[in-house]
Amino acid sequence: MKPVLLLLPYLLLSGCAGLPPAIGNAPAINVSYNQLSHDVNNYKDAPVRWGGVIIDVENEEYASLMQVLYYPLDFSGRPQLHKAGEGRFVVKTTEFLDPEVYSKDKEITVAGVIAGDIERTVGKRIIQVPLLSATAIHLWPTYPNYYDNRGYGPYPYFGYPSYYPFFRGGIYGPYYRW
Repeated sequence: MKPVLLLLPYLLLSGCAGLPPAIGNAPAINVSYNQLSHDVNNYKDAPVRWGGVIIDVENEEYASLMQVLYYPLDFSGRPQLHKAGEGRFVVKTTEFLDPEVYSKDKEITVAGVIAGDIERTVGKRIIQVPLLSATAIHLWPTYPNYYDNRGYGPYPYFGYPSYYPFFRGGIYGPYYRW
């Protein structure tokens, strides 16, 4: 029985794995978007690990270009959406990126090298944005909103009318509203 108990924490923690090894173990220098956007040529061919939210995907004949709004990454490699987005960058890959899978507003983490910059049109303005040649791409799963319908949190909402479901009976009965 004790060996099973020793394996239990390992099994539980292995289900919480973050990035795949291709991205998590990829060599990367710590360069922020603002540093790189001022002088892209100084960081050419530098390995980076960046993330953000997908803006648009364009498929060309031999490559796919994905426009991403940059957000800094947290300890697990996921974009920190509660912080301010710093700007756009473009990810170039030889793989086909299906626009339905890599759709707008999905979170993504990319490992690759800085290939220079590229022109993009935003509205009527043409801007220069960093171009990242991807070696690995990780699309983060979307999670349902577990906050209750009043905006209070972090109370999971499982379809019951505004109560925290782990407190059954007593003053926290199933139909008690605060």
